[in-house]
Amino acid sequence: MVDRNTRTDYAKLDKLVKLDQLDGDRKGILLEVAENGYTLGTVADSFPAAQLTDPKMFKSLLFYYGMVTITGTYGIEQELSIPNNNVRKQYYDFLLREYQQVHAIDFSPLVRSYTDAAFKGEWRSMMNHILKAYHDTTAVRSLIEGERNLQGFMNAYLSLNPYYLTAPEVELNHGYCDFFLMPDLTRWPMVKHSYILELKYLPQSATEEKAEAQWTEAVEQIKAYTQGEKVKSLIQGTTLHPIVVQIKGYEAMRVEECV
Repeated sequence: MVDRNTRTDYAKLDKLVKLDQLDGDRKGILLEVAENGYTLGTVADSFPAAQLTDPKMFKSLLFYYGMVTITGTYGIEQELSIPNNNVRKQYYDFLLREYQQVHAIDFSPLVRSYTDAAFKGEWRSMMNHILKAYHDTTAVRSLIEGERNLQGFMNAYLSLNPYYLTAPEVELNHGYCDFFLMPDLTRWPMVKHSYILELKYLPQSATEEKAEAQWTEAVEQIKAYTQGEKVKSLIQGTTLHPIVVQIKGYEAMRVEECV
């Protein structure tokens, strides 16, 4: 859940982003953090109020707003990452607004498909809605095509699912699954199904042989994830559905449950 008392004042950020019409690429930085989970930069120890609108100070401003935190270094730069799930949800809200401006969709059928997936285990409608949104949005805005942007897109749309705590890059049985949908049984005790999603991306130029090899590897990976003791505790007695999604460019090639 997102504590509204800890949310950044988006009116301030919106005003700063609108300054991109004059100079800089603040929106690009927000998209980078939302889709990657981090950005590289240098946090200034301090800066005068007169530099508040300086585009070179934007990453420092995000740090002092609590929108990123220092998680490491890369040479002389610092790795600035999303600090917690609360802030991550705010970035995903930002991503969704951007995607909606590119290609608007009706969220009602999507949310209904989440209910079917959670209560009945009928997951295909959920995936079809998300993948169609990805296709339609990416077909218009081709620059978001790619594995990194696929991850960000999935993160944003899965964040709309009220029945799960959506965790990216969860360590399961000596590997990291792309997404684990852990049932939020405290709020929704009637949820009967949980999900592991493994995403595989191929560029448009990839051959059929490459696609088949990638798919075989993904199936082996996700089956291994389901065998770990950790996943058995996280699903809390629900039925687990391991789903592999393979996308080429912006077209979904294969979407299957691998048991």
